[in-house]
Amino acid sequence: MRRQIISIDETKCTGCGECIPGCPEGALQVIDGKARLVSDLFCDGLGACIGHCPTGAMKIESREAEPYDEKRVMHESIVKGGANVIAAHLRHLIEHNEQGYLQQALDYLKEQGIANPLPPPSVRAPHRHGTHGGGCPGSKMVDFRDSGSSSDAAPAHLAASPASSLRQWPIQLHLVSPQAPYFQGSDLLLAADCAAFAVGDFHAKFMSGKSLAIACPKLDSEMEIYVDKLAAMIDLSHINTITVAIMEVPCCGGLMSIVAEALKKASRKVPVKKVVISLKGETLKEEWVLM
Repeated sequence: MRRQIISIDETKCTGCGECIPGCPEGALQVIDGKARLVSDLFCDGLGACIGHCPTGAMKIESREAEPYDEKRVMHESIVKGGANVIAAHLRHLIEHNEQGYLQQALDYLKEQGIANPLPPPSVRAPHRHGTHGGGCPGSKMVDFRDSGSSSDAAPAHLAASPASSLRQWPIQLHLVSPQAPYFQGSDLLLAADCAAFAVGDFHAKFMSGKSLAIACPKLDSEMEIYVDKLAAMIDLSHINTITVAIMEVPCCGGLMSIVAEALKKASRKVPVKKVVISLKGETLKEEWVLM
């Protein structure tokens, strides 16, 4: 996958930290007096942090980043930053429950004879539902399946509300990791942003037992990233099926085009179901399509 990602010129960086609030993914930290990209995995490449940099030290570059290679990132970026950068990167993976990548990072350190800067309890403490560490809590990975339900117990005055079928967080396609554990072997629901607001029983009707990603083909940018992420879900996470829930308006058909492009790039083929929803929330069409 060739994608957009942030690059930092350390000769220009003063370590002021003005860029940190502009990174919703929590991929930036000031370490040893310089802004550091502590994880390629959670940099969306949209450049929200660039406008906050007073010295022009940040820019967007395009480079190959798919499939994600944790050991390569460790070798080319993280280890060179020293023990503090290594520790920050490991904590970043722990907080996002990226246990597979964490193990690859630890294996790399062992292979290179580099001491793990984190104490054993830190390495064994994955991010769980209801807790979070540094970075932006709104974009941290949470797998609701571990708790046996989609959310904590509801307050008494909300006890009669229908149960949520949401199995994970985040859900926006730009923010999700295509190799997140909840995508592994799952049935994926790719829904237009507006769909859940139109259908009164959207959770029960479409979301039960499915992993979820939402997107808007009209307003979202970087559609090629969507294509690459879906292709990675198909090949690397081995999703079983894709259900595409779109509104009847013409622009929503762009989600089907994104899926079609992803299937062209992927080596696996998966069944695709198209669901068309009216502006009043009625299911106008529901069919398996050939792509």
